[in-house]
Amino acid sequence: MNSGKPNPGNYLKGRGTSANPVNRFERIAFEADRLEPESSRTLYLRDASKSAISRNDSPDVGFDFSINPYRGCEHGCIYCYARPTHEYLGFSAGLDFETRILVKEELPELLRKELSSKKWSPSPVALSGVTDPYQPVEQRLEITRRCLEVLLEFRNPVVIVTKSHRITRDIDILRELAAFQAVLVNISVTSLRNEIQSAMEPRTSTPQRRLEAIQELAAAGIPVRVLIGPVIPGLTEHEIPAILEAAASAGARSAGFIMLRLPYGVKELFQDWLEVHFPDRKERVLNRIRDIRQGSLNDTQFHSRMRGAGLYAEQIQRLFEVASSRFGLDAELPPLSVASFRRPVNDPQLSLFDQDDPDHPGQESQN
Repeated sequence: MNSGKPNPGNYLKGRGTSANPVNRFERIAFEADRLEPESSRTLYLRDASKSAISRNDSPDVGFDFSINPYRGCEHGCIYCYARPTHEYLGFSAGLDFETRILVKEELPELLRKELSSKKWSPSPVALSGVTDPYQPVEQRLEITRRCLEVLLEFRNPVVIVTKSHRITRDIDILRELAAFQAVLVNISVTSLRNEIQSAMEPRTSTPQRRLEAIQELAAAGIPVRVLIGPVIPGLTEHEIPAILEAAASAGARSAGFIMLRLPYGVKELFQDWLEVHFPDRKERVLNRIRDIRQGSLNDTQFHSRMRGAGLYAEQIQRLFEVASSRFGLDAELPPLSVASFRRPVNDPQLSLFDQDDPDHPGQESQN
């Protein structure tokens, strides 16, 4: 693995990082003298997971269940808090995370089986809780779209978070879910400046395309919220009012934000990224992060990890609140409803799914 720090001479175009730091679970690692071109090519690997729905135990992410079509994310966002999850698969949180993508080809069928079970108590699910469900390969594989078709079939509510205009492809399904108050879309906008977005989130939609996605979704009657995720102290927090104004003009109905999180090896990757792309602002950004993280670059405490703590974090919170109110984005959207949930009765296979794995996250239906 290449564990050396990147520099402008060897930084890969279109990637969040060119570094592949040592997996924290591995005792032995290979360190290459130079980066091989082949290592930057995206490989898609089959994920043989046998379940679709994951349970969330964190009290500060807003959902209890999630489905994740992909593990790893080609969007390559340098700050992504999910990068360290790739280490559980034997990969690196660096370049591996954005070039070694595990694909759950059978996820729609697994999802149908689990929703069909009497042990599933209708609840909103997040799509997805870890990586973006509309990363580039989705255009070809359509796993996310097929999962949405299953959710519509059962009328099970879903919350979607994405940085991609690609979601507009599925407006036909989302519009039907909206008729049952069963969908909420969050479009994440971190900056309105193309030079920051292209360096920080290299394979995501441009800021303008994300605003266009908000506009198209809103015009179709689909509840859409703008999510500033994450706010990067010292680099993007001053853009909060402009982002909210642009999103409101595009049709967003509500807004939220989360603060930058830098768990495990993401801290080093992010610092190296600053050195390459914004060396003149590096120390300012890092000091601002320490201001909101009680002297550290990360905070693992529930609640505070999403918002930060201290005076500077409070100032950012206040800036967001004032701007949200000014642009009419401070109202809570109606909660998602499970009232229309149904299990299709014309499928002869449903009787086969009454006996489920006792470790399944669903609960006995009260319907």
